[in-house]
Amino acid sequence: METIYTDLLCIGAGLAGERVAVEAASAGFETICLSIVPPRRSHSSAAQGGMQASLGHCIMGKGDSPDVHFQDTVKGSDWGCDQEVARLFAETAPVAVREMAFWGIPWNRVVPGKDTYFKGGKQFEKEELKEKEGLITARSFGGTAKWRTCYTSDGTGHTLLYTMDNKVVELGVTVHDRIEAISLIHDGKTCIGAVARCLKTGKCRAYLARATLIATGGYGRIYRETTNAVINDGGGAIIAIDTEVVPLGNPEAIQFHPTGIVPTNILVTEGCRGDGGTLLDVNEERFMPEYEPEKEELASRDVVSRWMTHHIQKGLGVKSPYGDHLWLDIRHLGAEHIKTKLREVEEICNNFLGVDPITQLIPVRPAQHYSMAGIRTNKDGAAYGLKGLFSAGEAACWDMHGFNRLGGNSLAETIVAGKIVGEKIAESLKGYEVHFNTAVIKDAAAKDYERIDRLISCKDGKEDVFEVRNAMQNELMERVGIFRNGADLQKAVDNLQEIHARAKKVGLRSNGIGVNPELTLALKIQGMVRLAICTAYGALQRTESRGCHSREDYEARNDRDWLNRTLATWKEGDDLPTLNYEPASKVMEIPPGDRGYGVSKIISQDDEKIGV
Repeated sequence: METIYTDLLCIGAGLAGERVAVEAASAGFETICLSIVPPRRSHSSAAQGGMQASLGHCIMGKGDSPDVHFQDTVKGSDWGCDQEVARLFAETAPVAVREMAFWGIPWNRVVPGKDTYFKGGKQFEKEELKEKEGLITARSFGGTAKWRTCYTSDGTGHTLLYTMDNKVVELGVTVHDRIEAISLIHDGKTCIGAVARCLKTGKCRAYLARATLIATGGYGRIYRETTNAVINDGGGAIIAIDTEVVPLGNPEAIQFHPTGIVPTNILVTEGCRGDGGTLLDVNEERFMPEYEPEKEELASRDVVSRWMTHHIQKGLGVKSPYGDHLWLDIRHLGAEHIKTKLREVEEICNNFLGVDPITQLIPVRPAQHYSMAGIRTNKDGAAYGLKGLFSAGEAACWDMHGFNRLGGNSLAETIVAGKIVGEKIAESLKGYEVHFNTAVIKDAAAKDYERIDRLISCKDGKEDVFEVRNAMQNELMERVGIFRNGADLQKAVDNLQEIHARAKKVGLRSNGIGVNPELTLALKIQGMVRLAICTAYGALQRTESRGCHSREDYEARNDRDWLNRTLATWKEGDDLPTLNYEPASKVMEIPPGDRGYGVSKIISQDDEKIGV
């Protein structure tokens, strides 16, 4: 088996992975990035709306600061985040945005003079200051006190990723694309790299590194209806939990985005609502002001998604062959605005729906979008459980999002966490040596070769891997969605355990040679079902409602008993994960309180109920 040595191995070459690689390479360390797809096709490129940073240049952002951004982030997380990390993030974001501008990002800029904007379908006027001309501007996003989301029309992820990839090329970082890591090489204490499989030839190779980073994004594809790309199937999280010692943080924390288009579930950006778009029901009437008089369509994503689902359940959804949906209306923004600042939305609607958003309504409903869950790390990005292993971006539970992520904070996190974690990795590599135990390496490779052989020869059974995946996805959609309850969650756990047993008996219909999507899925299907069980079981055990985790049978946020973070590990041979808990935040700058939006039923730390 071919063996490749490097200082830093980045598993994933999206924004977080490449930003870490840039930092390490800038410090003189040899760096290799692995990617399932060419880096510029990573899921980071799909991000549309923008990244948050408290620059305060535009008139609607006047008075913004890292303090205000920090407060918004903590409230958005429903007090589930690590406040030390949230503070670090908010302080670093303005630096990171300006740095990206220096590297070439064409941020939208302040244009002085009078201009109009929309809020709640109504037109207002603002006047940008002459002295701010040419500075980076921002748009409004949900759950924020100020206009803070820096953007490049609605293609922010695209421009960020292309710019970052240019920097990677400039610094001589090696990128191996169409390569997938299928296991970590470790001895239970130290990680020394990964076994990876070439998706073109099917051959395996060992990558040995002094430091290993997992930055593979989220795992939305465990759900049937998701805005995530097909590559977001949890590969990074799976190889982490397969170690038996690296925990997933808050696996029950799954975000649904309000505006996935029907029926494809492709995302249309929160920038639509941030720029003044409105949500309408079957009668083409607005409903969010009824539920959220102050924030309206720009409450946090978890809140808007719940009210949309509630409104549909009241019978006010629009009937369609693909299920009930609601409408997103951006017609009043005008053709010029849509064709310049929301041009990707126009293309998506025209190409995938045959709908012209300039003159027609867009069919939308909530779809799974983001995993606040991830590989639990400390503030430096070092994973719990294994020395030499790090994680960043959506793959990590760093944990600045808690139980709900604010729009624009994830794109910002990839850059900010990438910068911070990259600096810490570079610092740790100085003078650090690792012993590459050949027995450990051979053992890891042998296990993977055996796995592949058993799948190809159907030694464990002949279950169809695609049917197993579909059963898992359906189970999560039916019982572990936006609204949850104990009976459904218990049924989901029971059914997923049966599906997990089926996953152990998967065998290939094909020969497994070369480019083979069936083998690719079969190698991770057990891990995907384990992620699904962690999600359902974590949700079952958390007897409260917090952020995106909404229990119909436990409606209150319970700060007395549940102001903590779930840590899920999986021991080989077990049918359920082992759940442990740690405090949500050791540093509590802002004590738990009311978010200012959403229905607030709170059991306080001193056991007093407040709110209604």
